[in-house]
Order: sequence, then structure tokens, then C-alpha cells
Amino acid sequence: MVLTKSELIGSLKHEVHILLHLSSKLDRSMLDYRPTPKQRSAMELLRYLSIMGPMLVKFAKAGAFDPAQWTVEQGAAAARDFDQTLAVIAGHGDLYASLLGEMSDADFREEIEMFGNKTTRGAFLVNLVLCGCAAYRTQLFVYLKACGREELSTLNLWAGIDAPVPA
Repeated sequence: MVLTKSELIGSLKHEVHILLHLSSKLDRSMLDYRPTPKQRSAMELLRYLSIMGPMLVKFAKAGAFDPAQWTVEQGAAAARDFDQTLAVIAGHGDLYASLLGEMSDADFREEIEMFGNKTTRGAFLVNLVLCGCAAYRTQLFVYLKACGREELSTLNLWAGIDAPVPA
């Protein structure tokens, strides 16, 4: 794997940090914002993100997607309010460390088939989980900008910090 296990865990923890930082910029009035009628609202996006990463890690470890388990988790996520959703997301860093920490290098190199594609477990974790987290948090950033949060910058998006206030 290109990344070490600790680097992957660190990158996923950083994604959690950025997502929580961006979420802190959401005003409650923005939670129903959706760019078009068929796109997720900001709240629906956060609910999705509250299950996407950890569930995909669990499925990768098992070597198969479980639609029934996904449906149960999706229902639980849909029932959560904003604060509950953020609390779940806040726990992802430790969850990723727990789920991935017990895996061996051989586990990461093992081939799996997921969503009709054959790949290694490690490549799946990087390409779908890590890259998916980055893509969806970018979507949240764009929602924030569309809702008028013009002060947000690339520091918010990539480092999960506010830009320094000019002196």
C-alpha cells in the first residue's frame, strides 16, 4: 500500500477534523439547503457522512457490501438531529483507528470485489473511503459558500482551520 496503516488512519482522522470544522460553520437555517431538488440537503449530506466511511471500512473488511446492514444504518442516521449527527461523526476518528488498527499489511493487499469491481482492500479504502470523505466534505464547503459563507477559504477546506484575521 502506498500509505502506511498509521498514515491512512491519520488521513481519515484529519477528514473527520475538517468535516467537524466545516459543520461548525453551518447555521441551522442552512441545514435544509440543497442546490437542486434532487440533491441532498446539507443535513442529509451530514447524515450520509455519518455512516459512509465507517460502513465502507466494515464492508471492505468483510469483503462484501451488505445492503441490509446499510439500510439499517441509513435509517438510524435519518432519525438523528444535527447535534446527534455531529456526535457520531466526532467518534469516527477513534472508530477508524479501531477498525483499521487490527488489520495486517496482508489484509490491505488482499483482493476484494466491491460494487462490481475487483481491487485490493487497501486501494478500496483509499479510493472510496478516504477520497469519498474528501469529495463529500468539499460538497459541504460548496454548500456553505452558496449559503453566503464568503469568508471561508482553502484553509477551511483543506486544513480545517480559519484563515488568520489580517492585522
